[in-house]
Amino acid sequence: MLDLKLIRDDLARVRSALARRGADQELDALVGLDSEARGLRAKVEEAKAERKRLSKQIGQMRGKGEDSTELEASAKQIGDTASSDEVRLKEVEERRADMLLTLPNLAEDDAPDGGEDDAVVVREVGEPPVFDFEIRDHVEIGEALGIIDLERAAKVSGARFAYLMGGLVRVQLAVVTFVLDRLEKAGFTPVIPPVLVRESAMIGTGFFPTDRASIYETAADDLFLVGTSEVPLAGLHQEEIVDADALPLRYAGMSSCFRREAGAAGKDTRGIFRVHQFDKVEMFSFTTPEASRDEHQLILGMEEGILQALEIPYQVVDIPIGDLGASAARKFDCEAWMPGQQRYREVTSCSNCTDYQARRLKARFRGADGTQMLHTLNGTAVALSRTLIAIIENHQREDGSVAVPAVLQEFGAPAELAAG
Repeated sequence: MLDLKLIRDDLARVRSALARRGADQELDALVGLDSEARGLRAKVEEAKAERKRLSKQIGQMRGKGEDSTELEASAKQIGDTASSDEVRLKEVEERRADMLLTLPNLAEDDAPDGGEDDAVVVREVGEPPVFDFEIRDHVEIGEALGIIDLERAAKVSGARFAYLMGGLVRVQLAVVTFVLDRLEKAGFTPVIPPVLVRESAMIGTGFFPTDRASIYETAADDLFLVGTSEVPLAGLHQEEIVDADALPLRYAGMSSCFRREAGAAGKDTRGIFRVHQFDKVEMFSFTTPEASRDEHQLILGMEEGILQALEIPYQVVDIPIGDLGASAARKFDCEAWMPGQQRYREVTSCSNCTDYQARRLKARFRGADGTQMLHTLNGTAVALSRTLIAIIENHQREDGSVAVPAVLQEFGAPAELAAG
């Protein structure tokens, strides 16, 4: 969440930054609540000090045998007023906290303006393949080879689930092993995190309250299935103070992910592009404010290197502020070329969340200038379902088989996916 001190000290800048995101409407109400809370707190503390002074004076008078009735009445009145003010203070502070949770992060100054259709293409890497035969999409190829079964999955679980079968399972496992090997060499510690988390973890990472509709809840246990391992990875250093010399702390979380995709009916429902359950390797970094922009570029570079090694053409896009998640100050997507759709589609993203999540999670570091909030960053190393689509479609052959990238064969994948 945003720093209240920043809002108080630089209201004009915060207002301008939130206006870019169309989120400045609540700022005046928040400022009003903050002013009332500060006034009430000062009033309560002053009343407590006065009551303490009167209590001392009453004690002295009683010790001398003097009548303290008048002072006692004054002390009682002050105490009653203070109690009433404390009740109001608690109410105002809770409303202020709730309102703070609804405000998004401040976007970086050089993040592009606009909405979903205004993404800026930064670069294109690799040439989309040219086929001299009729292009098939991953569903046609996968069903013909017996490596994707959507029909049986629908019987068992409903729409937007799939069975991955045979050689495709080996390809997925090879992708995971290859990616973790690459990330570990770059200083990311592999992690298998819990995928059921408490509500506080969802709030701490900024997914609640805005994205609650997309999350599966186990109501009987007050736990939530994560849509990304960003959530449990961010919580690794919740309410901790780490030493600056230990930074950056980099993690690579391998997990299954679950998304209700509420509101996405009719969008990309064919095949395994937009499913309710998928596996992913997520990068997550804790670093200093001074290093977070460079860390963002490092994470983006890791994403690009993985796509290049898998021989998948892609483009990098700078996401406009109107399409940023609540926590992100800046976000880049890598979009892979999908021959079956004849267009680029998002397969990875990476975000700099600055101190927005860390402030909610109370994740700090201690350096030469004292204790400060950490900066957190996240990035998809590989989202398996979409990456498998890109591999299948870009490496398809005329006979219906698929050539598996050489780098994956080193990690146990078959040389090809073929019938029989």
